[in-house]
Amino acid sequence: MDTVLIILGLCLMLLGIAGSFLPILPGPLTSWLGLLVLSFTKSVAVDSGLLISTFVLALLIFLLDFVIPALGAKRYGGSRYGMIGTTLGLIVGLVSPIPLGIIIGPFVGALIGEILHQNDSKQALRAAYGSFMGFLSSTFIKMFVAIVYLGLYIWLLI
Repeated sequence: MDTVLIILGLCLMLLGIAGSFLPILPGPLTSWLGLLVLSFTKSVAVDSGLLISTFVLALLIFLLDFVIPALGAKRYGGSRYGMIGTTLGLIVGLVSPIPLGIIIGPFVGALIGEILHQNDSKQALRAAYGSFMGFLSSTFIKMFVAIVYLGLYIWLLI
């Protein structure tokens, strides 16, 4: 049974890393579930303090994921349309065969969203840049935390 839980935990860890840039999955929370599953094994001792602190951090990152892109967009004069465009652009970029679609998609989506919202293309470009920078910042933070959780997972197994 321990082997099944260890493999399930590892799958959740890898899914958490993927969830760092996929808009459907909460990356760090999914990675934390991998740590939680690992704690149910008899062969690996996981401290409850570690589980609580990593959960609080994952929850904080989850909540900040809604705030950081909005702050980036707001700082550069972006609107809700830019944020919606960023998310739609990310989805299109993920499924399109375009090289670097995951990076190009959110920017183009934000730009289209801002152009639909504003008539001034220079301001729309600036707002799209802000939305994109907020998205990249949030994604980097989520991926960093998910990779740290994977490192913790491996360290606990050793």
